[in-house]
Amino acid sequence: MDILRQAKTPEDIVPVDVPYTSSLLARILGDLADRYPFIEIGEAGNSVMGRRLYTIRLGQGQTEVFYNASFHANEWITTPLLLKFAEEYAKAYAAGERLYGVHTSFLYENFSLYLMPMVNPDGVDLVNGEIDGGAYYELAKRISGDYPAIPFPSGWKANINGVDLNLQFPAGWENAREIKYEQGFTSPAPRDFVGTAPLSQPESIAVYRFTTQHEFRLILAYHTQGEVIYWKYLDYNPRQAARIARYFGAVSGYEVAVTPVASGYAGYKDWFIQTYNRPGYTIEVGRGENPLPVTQFPKIYEDNKRILLGGMTQLDPEDL
Repeated sequence: MDILRQAKTPEDIVPVDVPYTSSLLARILGDLADRYPFIEIGEAGNSVMGRRLYTIRLGQGQTEVFYNASFHANEWITTPLLLKFAEEYAKAYAAGERLYGVHTSFLYENFSLYLMPMVNPDGVDLVNGEIDGGAYYELAKRISGDYPAIPFPSGWKANINGVDLNLQFPAGWENAREIKYEQGFTSPAPRDFVGTAPLSQPESIAVYRFTTQHEFRLILAYHTQGEVIYWKYLDYNPRQAARIARYFGAVSGYEVAVTPVASGYAGYKDWFIQTYNRPGYTIEVGRGENPLPVTQFPKIYEDNKRILLGGMTQLDPEDL
């Protein structure tokens, strides 16, 4: 009864009209766990600066899926996207209601949904002003000075060491290094520097280890911008991947495309597909220049809520 009563509280916990920081994320997760005690909050590791890489679990089912956001600092609007979905799911489950037409009891009993809403907390904090002094700020400013064409800090995508976390995975990493070096990203940079080796950064290591500790049947990696869904890595074609991609495109209105060669290696989605031969998707939400304005959030959420639901419901029962 307490959960049901709390679920009817009119005020939403997740704000969708403010810039996000790691401290705001921590407060939101605490509030969500207080209101909905069946939500499990965990930690997958820590960032360069020691910020926690929080995880959320919803559901107790055997079929595990994983969604992550804010690999890139100035793509932080993907963080409230996952949090809003988690709150809508929890609210519906607590009230015994459906979530976008699907029984939440079915979701909760059959799936374990894991979320990592902020893979790159240091970078997000830099972009949104929570790091505005000290040694790490000065380091980032020096790195940015080597790339004057990229605005600081709004153009920052990397972690605080100047390494692009979505170019850190052992799936064609050498190809990515060659491509990015040819583009001029040969040292720590606000974006597109692959690092000195794959899995050289604590954040990418944490995502890698978290994945290997589970049996995820499908992953979604959220980025901005372009309103496009990337679903392939090289010639890998996991069972159901194309069908689910078409479904995602249909319910969102997003284009379904093959990843461009210039950004087609060393990403988390690439490594997941290569390693597990299961469906993995990079989803680029919104349109415009990063960081996208919060005024786009309502459309972004509306476009993606059935993708977020479909990451569970579209899996073939034979694979569960």
